[in-house]
Amino acid sequence: MKSLTQTPQGVLFDLDGTLLDSAPDLHAALVAYCGEAGASVPPYAMVREVVSRGSRAILRCAFNESDDQLLERMPRYLELYHSMMSRHTRPFEGIEALLDALEVNGLAWGIVTNKPGYLTDELVRQIGWSDRACAVISGDTLPVRKPDPAPVLLACERAGLDPARCLFVGDDRRDIEAGNGAGLYSVAVHWGYLDGGDPYVWGADAVVEHPRQLAELLKLKVVA
Repeated sequence: MKSLTQTPQGVLFDLDGTLLDSAPDLHAALVAYCGEAGASVPPYAMVREVVSRGSRAILRCAFNESDDQLLERMPRYLELYHSMMSRHTRPFEGIEALLDALEVNGLAWGIVTNKPGYLTDELVRQIGWSDRACAVISGDTLPVRKPDPAPVLLACERAGLDPARCLFVGDDRRDIEAGNGAGLYSVAVHWGYLDGGDPYVWGADAVVEHPRQLAELLKLKVVA
């Protein structure tokens, strides 16, 4: 684990699989869509693993089709997901305590996700974080998405944060590549979806098994 060399100003997080366990609702939307399409429903575990790759990968769990065919299915799938996206989605264990600790200690926190903006903004609002996050950057905020570092740098710019004094935390290799490319201290989380990968080989500055370990890294006191 690489040591933090400067006093941190803030922490930026990926959303799905890092802050929020959204797989149950993403799978439920696929169940509903498969019912409409007359297709077999793939197992939850299969869908959960690919959530970080987005809706096309989720649809591919049920439909062995070309990218173009999956893109045609996407609007209806996303419509169904939009209607139910906070029914079962909740912060992972320890996340709310971590966010509280960041705020109490004067550290800003924000979100950089590849999720489309209209879904991101609504989900963040429904979870109750809209007025707490210092910046929310979605997959369509810029022409590029993670692993490109530009969205991470934009979040730092909007929040008035020095990238060299910030952390980027995520559950996917693309998060680590984006964080490293933007010059942030990168943290891979082992509780996320991981896309079937091993976070210990992604080149992250640190890997944490539970949000409390991130608090310990930042020397924050977390009240359960």
